[in-house]
Amino acid sequence: MTSQNPFGQVLVALVTPMTADGEVDWPGVEKHIDDVISAGADGIVVTGTTGETSTLTDPEKIRLVEVGKDVAAGRAKIITGGGSNETAHAIELYKHSEQAGADGIMIVTPYYNKPTQAGILTHFRLVADATDLPVILYDIPGRTGVPIRYETILRLAKHPNILAVKDAKGDFSEVSRVLNQTDLMYFSGDDANVLPHLSIGATGLIGITANIAAAPYRQIIDAVNAGDLATATAAHQRLEPLVRAVMTHVPGTVAAKYILHGLGRIGSPRVRLPLVGPEEWEAALIEDEIDHVSGIDGVDFHNFRPDRNAAAGGALPKVAGTTR
Repeated sequence: MTSQNPFGQVLVALVTPMTADGEVDWPGVEKHIDDVISAGADGIVVTGTTGETSTLTDPEKIRLVEVGKDVAAGRAKIITGGGSNETAHAIELYKHSEQAGADGIMIVTPYYNKPTQAGILTHFRLVADATDLPVILYDIPGRTGVPIRYETILRLAKHPNILAVKDAKGDFSEVSRVLNQTDLMYFSGDDANVLPHLSIGATGLIGITANIAAAPYRQIIDAVNAGDLATATAAHQRLEPLVRAVMTHVPGTVAAKYILHGLGRIGSPRVRLPLVGPEEWEAALIEDEIDHVSGIDGVDFHNFRPDRNAAAGGALPKVAGTTR
């Protein structure tokens, strides 16, 4: 990381480990953060989509930042994601996250409201104005219902705190155009497209599959930095069936927790409602994909013991979240 890149390059979109009754497993959170940093991550995004931000309470979100900072102890940057589709609420959350020690913030396009581009521009500018932290814009129209259009990105690039975009839109020609016309950094927000993004100039990734296998993403980044396309491509190909297992059959959070639990790396695969664990046929598809995984550093599926019963259903926590 440099003064030009305050985020890192291998960023994990962290799952939030939970107990069987749906409460945050704080010792499990500490262990999981340490595991992914030890495997090569230099950035952790807590309270993002993968972290189940929609069903976390505000105090849980702030504590995740605090725990992340304590466990990372300078080894990785802690970025807080999620935010809110209410601008005032988002501002308060990010202010509290800054006070808790966050190294940066990732602001998602307001979801459900489907604002115009003028509304998106205003939302991002006001949130970015509210803290001194560096900002990643999160462009994921498949979840929010509306993209950040090219012209809006160019205008947002002029804000001194807005330094990067997490791209889950997959428009590579637009990425190239923005990289040519701004100083923004790009982070791949689609696990299947990490190497293609890097090949056109992206800085790094913010990945779900990296919860399970951060080491090969570190290999890909280091190889691309060294101009070694063959090594990067080989690591990309080894990851492909695992990415398929995580990203194609159920929400990534659900699949990642199912796999991490089967590997014995988290205590429960529980997710909070309305997410539920994989149904029998979905679990079977995930396991079939895993049968094709081999040669990935730091992951041994010989001892994979998935528990479909433990993953079944979803939890109602004792304290409701704060989304409207």
